[in-house]
Amino acid sequence: MKAIRLNGFGGVEQLVQQELPTPTIKDDEVLIQAKALSINPVDVKTRAGKGMAGPLKDEKPLILGWDISGTITEIGKNVMDFRMGDAVFGMVNFPGHGKTYAEFVAAPSSHLALKPASIPHEVAAATTLAALTAWQALVNHARIQPGQKVLIHAAAGGVGHFAVQFAKQLGAYVVGTSSAANRDFVLNLGADEHIDYQTQRFEEAVSGVDFVLDTLGGETIDRSLDVIKPGGSIISIPSGLNEQVVEKAKARGIHGATFRVQSNGEDMKTLAGLLEKGTLKAHVFKTYSFDQMAEAHRQIETGKTVGKVIVTI
Repeated sequence: MKAIRLNGFGGVEQLVQQELPTPTIKDDEVLIQAKALSINPVDVKTRAGKGMAGPLKDEKPLILGWDISGTITEIGKNVMDFRMGDAVFGMVNFPGHGKTYAEFVAAPSSHLALKPASIPHEVAAATTLAALTAWQALVNHARIQPGQKVLIHAAAGGVGHFAVQFAKQLGAYVVGTSSAANRDFVLNLGADEHIDYQTQRFEEAVSGVDFVLDTLGGETIDRSLDVIKPGGSIISIPSGLNEQVVEKAKARGIHGATFRVQSNGEDMKTLAGLLEKGTLKAHVFKTYSFDQMAEAHRQIETGKTVGKVIVTI
């Protein structure tokens, strides 16, 4: 099969397409013939030697990627919930070695859901790591309640554009930050209010916030704490940029937490249901071919992606 291995940590030139053996599946796994996968900031950070580079540094060959949509071609003997030929999607082995930059991917069946027939593989692949991050942060951890005021940073990004939709569906009053160019996009997702981070200091534009989803880290944490009311909470996602959020929040009577998404087939089934009903939309910003993986990484590096970047195989 063709796959893209990472020869070493560094620039996009380290992403090399090669012929590698098709994976052998375990009893609780299925083999997926990939149709589409999505690229996340953690892919780019890991390629550069950050992100998941530490845990994965000794993997040979190291194949990046966690998000996939495709068709099952082989089933482990303990798998009961899928059949040959099923179209499935999910986030594979995160945090761990997902190996989705390949024609065939071995995936635990417990990490997958059936892809709705009405949803293209590109859209399904987009609704994986970023969507799970938003869902698990808002629903499983923050437990957003109707009437709460929620501030979502980078609301036009991969995680952010899903988080706006989930927060609104949970009955929150949603404030989203992005550039002015993406104002209408954020409001059309369901946000009640938009803040242009390039011309406005969000801490001067909003107050009394119950919950902040921080997808940026660094100084954004300190500034966000200024707008959260006592007893409120903040979840900070970017690893390496959020180490002190717990202590800083506690000093102000606020609950602070870091967060890392986990592969979860039950959550994927929930997302599949929302996609099928049309109550969840994934925005595909740009689609690249497998041969254009370097260009896909460069797009993520711009920090200007609206929604998701997809690679088709």
